[in-house]
Amino acid sequence: MELSELIEEGAILPSLRAHSKKQVLQDLCERAATLTGLEARDVFETVVARERLGSTGIGNGIAIPHGKLVGLPRIRGVFARLAKPIDFEALDDQPVDLVFLLIAPEGSGADHLKALSKIARLLRDPRRISELRASRDAGSLHHLITQSAPPHAA
Repeated sequence: MELSELIEEGAILPSLRAHSKKQVLQDLCERAATLTGLEARDVFETVVARERLGSTGIGNGIAIPHGKLVGLPRIRGVFARLAKPIDFEALDDQPVDLVFLLIAPEGSGADHLKALSKIARLLRDPRRISELRASRDAGSLHHLITQSAPPHAA
């Protein structure tokens, strides 16, 4: 599974203006709902329920909120580069400015974990993170996310 299968250019928010974790999640879930035909409230409630188990802010200004939903035909992603970093209750207590929302079908099991791993691998690459933070448009961000990861990031 390649990231190009998970995210389309229309799922990229290049300069999301949000003032709170809740607002970021709402905006990402609304975009996911638009792309999938699901109800935004269902997506949001699923993602927030997962977030209550522990923050998906993994450190270094990055968060990967996720959840599994009934009625979703395939795994989908939405990415946002925030206009201003926000408190996301991250593991390292640092504000977050890069957020990759991943939603998966209820019974996706290992595929969901593989997708999360692929996203985490991408977002561990310091060069790629710098490029994502420097990019200002959806097309450039989409290209950076979906191009193959360099060998040293694997």
